[in-house]
Amino acid sequence: MGQDLFTYQGDQARLRHAPLADRLRPRTLDEFVGQAAILAEGRLLRRAIAADRVGNLLLHGPPGVGKTTLARIIAGHTRAHFSSLNAVLAGVKDLRQEVDDARQRLERHGLRTILFIDEVHRFNSAQQDALLPWVENGTVTLIGATTENPYFEVNKALVSRSRLFRLQALESEDLHRLLKHALEDRERGYGDRKVLLSTTAAKHLVNVSSGDARSLLNALELAVESTSPDEQGSIHINLAIAEESIQERAVLYDKQGDAHFDTISAFIKSLRGSDADAALFWLARMVEAGENPRFIFRRMLIAAGEDIGLADPQAIVVVEACAAAFERIGLPEGLYPLAQATLYLACADKSNSVLGFFEALRTVRESQRQDVPSHLRDAHRDGAAFGDGVGYRYPHAFAEHWVSQQYLPNALQGEVFWQPSRQGWEGQRRLMLLERRAAQLAAAAESAQEHPLLVSSGPGTPELERWLQRQLSQDGDRLHHLRERLWSGVKWQRHHRVLILGGRSLLWALDPLQAVPEGGVTILCQTSQDQSRLLAQLDLLDPMIRPELMDGNCDAVNELPAQHQFEWIGGRVSSQDFAGLEMQKLWNVISQRCTDETGLRLLISYAGIGPAEALLQLLESKGNNLAERELLAPLIALEHTWLESQRLDVSLAQNLQELGWQLELEQWEEPLSLQLDEDLEHRWLSKGSPYRELMAKHASSENLNSLQRILRSLRGKKLPQRLIHQRIIGSLEFN
Repeated sequence: MGQDLFTYQGDQARLRHAPLADRLRPRTLDEFVGQAAILAEGRLLRRAIAADRVGNLLLHGPPGVGKTTLARIIAGHTRAHFSSLNAVLAGVKDLRQEVDDARQRLERHGLRTILFIDEVHRFNSAQQDALLPWVENGTVTLIGATTENPYFEVNKALVSRSRLFRLQALESEDLHRLLKHALEDRERGYGDRKVLLSTTAAKHLVNVSSGDARSLLNALELAVESTSPDEQGSIHINLAIAEESIQERAVLYDKQGDAHFDTISAFIKSLRGSDADAALFWLARMVEAGENPRFIFRRMLIAAGEDIGLADPQAIVVVEACAAAFERIGLPEGLYPLAQATLYLACADKSNSVLGFFEALRTVRESQRQDVPSHLRDAHRDGAAFGDGVGYRYPHAFAEHWVSQQYLPNALQGEVFWQPSRQGWEGQRRLMLLERRAAQLAAAAESAQEHPLLVSSGPGTPELERWLQRQLSQDGDRLHHLRERLWSGVKWQRHHRVLILGGRSLLWALDPLQAVPEGGVTILCQTSQDQSRLLAQLDLLDPMIRPELMDGNCDAVNELPAQHQFEWIGGRVSSQDFAGLEMQKLWNVISQRCTDETGLRLLISYAGIGPAEALLQLLESKGNNLAERELLAPLIALEHTWLESQRLDVSLAQNLQELGWQLELEQWEEPLSLQLDEDLEHRWLSKGSPYRELMAKHASSENLNSLQRILRSLRGKKLPQRLIHQRIIGSLEFN
C-alpha cells in the first residue's frame, strides 16, 4: 500500500508541476480536439482504434497538432503492451532492448507490443533498417510520429508496411475550444482560478499560434502565471498581456522538409495561375523564414521557361536581370528586384509549349531511323563524292526569308512537336506556323494530282509516301502561291459557310478558316488516311473554328441539316476524288446545298508530259542522236493516251453546266524538275509499280529495258516536268 501511495503522490506532484500543455493532453478520443478528417465517427482510424486493430502507423504533421497524444490514446485503448522511444535520444542499443522485451512478452505471455517512436525521422538509415525485420515479422507494431514527409525521410520499406495518416494544423475553432477547456478544467487547467480572458486577447493567441495547440497553451500559461490577480482575486488577460506572452508568430519552415517544398510549390503554382497577390504572400513567407533568394530566383528562371515560355520571351530576360541586380544590391534592398521578378511572371502571358522538346526527346529515344536528309548534310567535306548538301535551298534567298523544304528525317516527316498556344508572342505567330506546316505537309498529300504516274490507284506503300515527300517537300511555297491564286477575288463574309472538296490537306481551307469565324468550314475527305492527316493538323487550331470533317460521299452531304447551305464551294480536286463515285449525283447533292449567291472556286492540276517524253526532251537538249527517240516513241504515245484519260476538266465542266453552273476557265503552265536517281528509277520501273504496269500492257519489254538503260545513263541530271493548272470560277443560276 505504501508503494502505491507514494506512486500516486508522485504522479500528482508531477502533474501539478507539468506544463499546461502536458497536463491538458487528451486521454480519450472524445477529448481529442481537431483532425476530424481521420478521427470523426466512422473514419477508418477511429474504427481501427475501437477494434484494437490499428497495425503499423506513421503519423506526420506540423508540431502541436496531436501526434504524440494520439499515440498515447491508442495505447490506452489497446490490449497490447505499450512502449515508447524518442528517436532524438535512443540508439540501436535501445531498439534492440525494446525488441528483445517484445519478443519475450510474445513468446511467454502471447502479449503484443506497440512501440511508439517519436520523431522517427531522426533515426538514421542503419537504425531504421535495424527495426525493419521486427516490424516485418510482427514482433512489434510500430507507431511513428514525425514532422517530416515520411516518403522522403523514412525508410521506404517501413513506409510500405505502414498506414500513413497526415495530421493538419488545428483550425481556429479547435483552438478556441482548447482555450475554453483550459480555463474551465478545475483538475488540470485553471478552473480553480478566476481567469478573465478578453475576446481580443483570445483572438490574438489563436491567430499567432498558427494551428499549434502546444504554442497556444504555453502562451496562455505564461500569461496567467505572470499576471498578478486584482483585489477580487481575478486574473485579467487583455490584448497587451497576450501580445507579450506570444510576441511573434513562428513561421513553420524547414529548408530541408515539407514546409520548404510545399511553400515553393505554392509560390510557383501561384505564378502559373497568374495570382500576383498569392505569389507575393508565398514569397514573403519564404523571405521571412530565411529562404535563400538565389534559390527563389533559380525556381523563377525555371518557371519563366516552363510556364511562360514563348508567350512572353522577355520573362526569362527580366528574371535574369533581376537576379543580377540582386547580386549587386544584396539585402534588404535586393527584395525590390525579387518582388519585381515575381510580379512580372505572375502577370505575364502563360504557355507551356516548350514542353514539346520532351516529346521530341521521346521520339529520339524510340525512333529507329534518324538519318540526316542528304540536302541538310555538310557539303564541305565529301559532298562532291556523295551528293551531300545537294538540293538545299537557302531561306534568305526567298521572299520573307523562308522556303518550304524537308528538315526532319524521312521517317519522321510530318511529326509535330511544338504546339504553340494562342497567348502573347507565340500566339501572334501561331497562324504563320500553321500556314507553313500546312504547306510542307501538303506537298506529299497533293502529289497524286501532279504526278499520277507515280501513284497507284490502291493504297500507297510507306516507302512510296516517303519518296514522294522527299521529292516534293520543297514544293510548299509553290502550293502556297497556288492557294492564293485559287481564292483570289473572293469576297468573304464572316457568316459564310464553305465546303472544301478534295480534302487531302488543310492548306486549301486556311483562307476560309480565317475569314468565316461565324459561319464554318466543312471538308469532304475521300479516304480515312486523308482524315487522319487532317486531324493531326487541326490540333493547332482553336476548337471554336476547327472545320468539320466529312466522308466524301453523297450520304454525308445529305445528312446535313436542311438549313445548312454553302456560300462557297472550292478546293483542289483530281480524278482520284471522284473514283468510284457518281460524279453527276455528287454534284447534284452539293448543288442542292447552294444559294443563288453561291460561288465556285476549283483548282485542277495534271502532268503535261510523262516520264518517257521528259527523258526525250532532256536527251534532245544535250544533242543526242535519234536512236533514243525511236525507242521512246511508243511509250510517249501511251503516256499521252493515259494522261488524256485522267483529265478531269472536260467531264467536270460538262456536269456542272448541266446542273446550271455558269463557268469561267483560267489555265496556265508551270515548269518543274525531278532529280534522276536510283529511287526515281525504282518508282517507275520496279515490278508492280503503276507506271510499269501501265506500259507493260501495250509496250514491249525492249522498250521498257531501253527506258531503264537511259534512266541509268542520266542519273544525277534534272528531269524536266510540266504541270498544267486550271482554275474553274463559277456561279449557280436557278431557273
